Amino acid sequence: MSFAEAIATKRDGGALTHAQVAAFVRGASEGTLPSEQLAAMLMAICCRGMDAEETRWLTEEMLHSGEVWELKNDRPGVVDKHSTGGVGDTVSLILAPLLAAVGVPTAMMAGRGLGHSQGTLDKLDAIPGFDSERDHRETLRLLDVSGAAIVAQTDDVAPADRTLYALRDVTATVPSLPLIVASIMSKKLALGAEALILDVKWGRGAFRQTVEEARELAVALRRVAREMGMRAEALITDMNQPLGPALGTACEVREAVEVLGGGGDSRLREVTLRLCREALILSDWEIQRADAALQDALSDGSAMACWVSMVEAEGGDPDLGRLARPRRTREVVARDGGFVVGCAADDLGRVAAAVGAGRRRVDEPLAHGAGILVHVRVGDRVQAGQPLATLQVGEREVDEEMLAERILDAWEIGPEPSEPPPLILGTVDQVREN
Repeated sequence: MSFAEAIATKRDGGALTHAQVAAFVRGASEGTLPSEQLAAMLMAICCRGMDAEETRWLTEEMLHSGEVWELKNDRPGVVDKHSTGGVGDTVSLILAPLLAAVGVPTAMMAGRGLGHSQGTLDKLDAIPGFDSERDHRETLRLLDVSGAAIVAQTDDVAPADRTLYALRDVTATVPSLPLIVASIMSKKLALGAEALILDVKWGRGAFRQTVEEARELAVALRRVAREMGMRAEALITDMNQPLGPALGTACEVREAVEVLGGGGDSRLREVTLRLCREALILSDWEIQRADAALQDALSDGSAMACWVSMVEAEGGDPDLGRLARPRRTREVVARDGGFVVGCAADDLGRVAAAVGAGRRRVDEPLAHGAGILVHVRVGDRVQAGQPLATLQVGEREVDEEMLAERILDAWEIGPEPSEPPPLILGTVDQVREN
């Protein structure tokens, strides 16, 4: 059967065979299929979907298109974490050293910014000297030295994903559920941790905007992980407003360090601690023991010590005084008094990217001193003239007036108070029960 026939099968709503899925992935990784046919299959999958078996085949084939590290074989008990993206989501920078501080080795293969969401690697790049480009052997060394490693995807891990993702980006097929699942899980399975905790976001600042959409993705991700032998749990959390108060790179590093030092933003700390608890449960810890150990690590300095160790092991300087600062700042104040009833979190993320925390072209450098600091939350009462956020301007030349207006427009102020959605809805099974 020609590949054109496989495209037609999916176009008409049929199920692909394992051989057809394998040919699709091989064509992407080895360049044996033209981009026109790859793009056509992506669109057919996006429009017609894939069943659970097809999705698992796609994940397996993308996984085996490159290197498979299987860290758990060399370092038993290692834990991985993935977030589906949002705004002010600084969790990874806190979670890795915090879990390491309680004796659970943690490794993540992280990414750079995408759309309105700032990337973990971009945040770490704000630390002078930090180098996330590590191979399998070096990642094992990082785990031995500090118990935590956050590294970039190498060229040899899931190479089919890079080709297909580039095509998805220009063919409007990024939102496809099976393509999302295969992209995420092929890389997670290639890293090969013992256990995986998933933070699936829902809301205006997330890529899945309803609880139902988020739960659908969470179920699919967890199912593929478990079917392929990985312990996994998925938590569904709110992203209808920024999680933490800092949106950017250097400013998010500072916020992470505040939490690791026992302070910081309460919402950011709450989500991080819950994800850490779920990761420890996957590692056979009892809830009470897990909660006590995590709190102790934040209060006795061991979490901070693991952060310093992780940063230094990857070549970075943990001195916060060396982080970039904004050239100037601008307060964005409320026009009228009332209550914060809503927030276009995705718009705030886009402003943070535009001011310098994101790229307008692939090779554009980031302005690490740039970003946004958020001062209010949904449900807060505000007065006319009260600061809602601070725009931090870095080295990039931007239209401050326009960006300040966009920040102001992202906040909805009403006459009556509004109760924000729960920050943590629970695990997939708990959300189903509600």
